[in-house]
Amino acid sequence: MFTGIVEELGKIRSLSVYGNSGKISIIAKKVLENTKIGDSIAVNGICLTVVSLLPDGFTADVMAETIRRSSLGQLKSGDYVNLERAMAADGRFGGHIVAGHIDGTGVIKSLEKEENAVWVTIETDPGILKYIIEKGSIAIDGISLTVAYVDDRCFKVSVIPHTGEETTLLKKKPGDAVNLENDMIGKYVEKLMNYSSSEMLEKCEKSTITMEMLNEFESGF
Repeated sequence: MFTGIVEELGKIRSLSVYGNSGKISIIAKKVLENTKIGDSIAVNGICLTVVSLLPDGFTADVMAETIRRSSLGQLKSGDYVNLERAMAADGRFGGHIVAGHIDGTGVIKSLEKEENAVWVTIETDPGILKYIIEKGSIAIDGISLTVAYVDDRCFKVSVIPHTGEETTLLKKKPGDAVNLENDMIGKYVEKLMNYSSSEMLEKCEKSTITMEMLNEFESGF
């Protein structure tokens, strides 16, 4: 689990994609502290497993689902990426719950400065927009941000100077792709609402309630 608070900007040393999967090597420093092989690091919001450690970085395998769902395959050597280690059990929770599982991508439509902040407008598909609410949270390239506006085509976030300096977001330009992860609470609520109450009633009518029956319904949630 991550918080969406970026710890460091890393640089891609190499990205080798064979077919729809491959391996990535990233130059980093801070996220290497106390990191072991097998640990998770979010790279632009994508949860990747460290498979080898170097004095100045780490490598990770990239599976086909990651290439399909994210913008990772569009990156190249020398590009900067947002890095965050998995949250420590005794750490502060500064952002929101981020799983590191990308729902899809969006495209930056505009960046507009307003006093000390920058409005970033991102266009994405309806399957992602339906989980976005005004004043809710979203992870953009692994950055925890608050949604200030949303309609049926796009949404907007306002980026403060510190976030702009410590992440890659304001280094992008209109037309660039970004990884998006919706707040998982909305997805769980949808699953619960779609669960068939009629199926539950039908089973209750046919038999008495048993522990086995309750366990079966619990697993369905």
